[in-house]
Amino acid sequence: MVIDILYRRILQLFSVMLVVGVLSFLIMHSLPGDMAYRIAAGRYGQDNVSMLAAQQVAIELNLDAGLVESLMYWFNDLIRFNFGTSLVSGQNVSDMLYHQVGHSLVLAISAVLIALLISIPFGLLSVKYPRILNPFISLISVLTKSMPVFVIGIVLIAIFAIELNLAPVAGYGSWQYLLLPAFTLGISLAAVTNRVIYVNALDVSQSAFYQFSRFKGLTVKQTLLRHGVKNISAPVVTYLGIQLVIVIEGIVMIESLFSWPGIGHGLAHAIFARDVPVIQGCALMMGFLFVAVNTITDLICYKLDPRGLE
Repeated sequence: MVIDILYRRILQLFSVMLVVGVLSFLIMHSLPGDMAYRIAAGRYGQDNVSMLAAQQVAIELNLDAGLVESLMYWFNDLIRFNFGTSLVSGQNVSDMLYHQVGHSLVLAISAVLIALLISIPFGLLSVKYPRILNPFISLISVLTKSMPVFVIGIVLIAIFAIELNLAPVAGYGSWQYLLLPAFTLGISLAAVTNRVIYVNALDVSQSAFYQFSRFKGLTVKQTLLRHGVKNISAPVVTYLGIQLVIVIEGIVMIESLFSWPGIGHGLAHAIFARDVPVIQGCALMMGFLFVAVNTITDLICYKLDPRGLE
C-alpha cells in the first residue's frame, strides 16, 4: 500500500510540475507591458531606467525570441534541473530557491507546532468543560478565523513589537525575528484546528469502544492514551495537511509583511520585477511542496489507520 501511495504521488508530482511550469511560463509571457523595461527598472531602479537600457536588456537576455522557442529553451533547461539565472540580480535561481525554501519551511513548521500547542489543550478542554469553556473557545475561534491573517500580524506587531518591545517588527537574524510571523500563522491555524480536535475528541469519547474501555477499569488517562489519541489523530492530521498546503500558498502575505526571506517574499519581488526564471522556479517549488505535504499526510494517516486509504 505504501508503494502504491508513493507511485501515485510521483506521477502526480510530474503532472503538477509540468502544468504549473507551463502555465506560469505562458501567463508571464502574456502579461501586458514591456518586459525588458520592467527588468531594466528592477536592475537600475525606476529613476535610472531608460529605453536604451531596456533595449540592451532585451538583446542581452534574448527577449525577442518567439514564445515556442523560449518554451523549448525552458524545457531543455528544466530536464537538466537548471532553473536558469535571475534576470535582475544574475544569481543562480537554484541557489536562491535553496535558501528561500529553507526559511519558508522553518516558518511553516514553527507555525504548525504553535498551532498544535494552542489547539490540543483548547480542543480537549472544550470536551471536558462543554458548558463553561466550549462556548468561550468557540467564540474566540470564530472571531480569530474571521480576521484576515495579515490583520492578526498587524495586531501582534502593535502589541508585542511596538508597545511591549518584546520582539522585532520585521526582518531576519536571530530567533526573535521568527516569533511574530510564526505566531501569526500559528494562531490563524489553531482557530479551526482546535474545533476539529473538539469534534473528533467528542465523537471518540462517546463511542462504544471508548466507553467499554472505561468499564474494564482503565483510568481516564489510560483510556485516552490507548484508545483516544490514535482515533482522534487521523482526521486532525488530514486537516493539518490541507491547512499546511494553504499555509504554503498564503505564506506570501506573511513573509512580505514581516520581510521574512522565504519563497513567498522572493516570489512577490520577482513578480514586481517580471523576473520570469525566479517566478517559474518559485511556482515549481510550491507545486513540489504541495505534493510532498500531501504524500507525508497520506503516509501518516495510513500508519494511524490503514483502513482509511484501502
